[in-house]
Amino acid sequence: MSRSSIKVRAKVKNGKAKVKMLISHPMETGLRKNKKTKKLIPAHFIQEVVCEHDGTKVLDAEWNATISKNPFLSFSFNGAKPGDSIKISWVDNTGKSDSTEVKMR
Repeated sequence: MSRSSIKVRAKVKNGKAKVKMLISHPMETGLRKNKKTKKLIPAHFIQEVVCEHDGTKVLDAEWNATISKNPFLSFSFNGAKPGDSIKISWVDNTGKSDSTEVKMR
């Protein structure tokens, strides 16, 4: 099994979860040219990020080519406790995807 492109830290304090994630992805806009060939580099960006807390969707983000390379995302939600599961997944415009699941601390 290969390593996930998603690094996640999820902590709970007084029932409030704080989730931080870093996704390794090139996030190409399709507008940049290769300096040597002068041809456009094809668009390659994350379109959707979904976060689930014990099977319930708590975040559904639709992204586009304006998001930077290796994007960082942080969000909070209520109703969590240590040991709960959080699943993060993404899908890009080429059909590639990745996901990871961690336990909250």
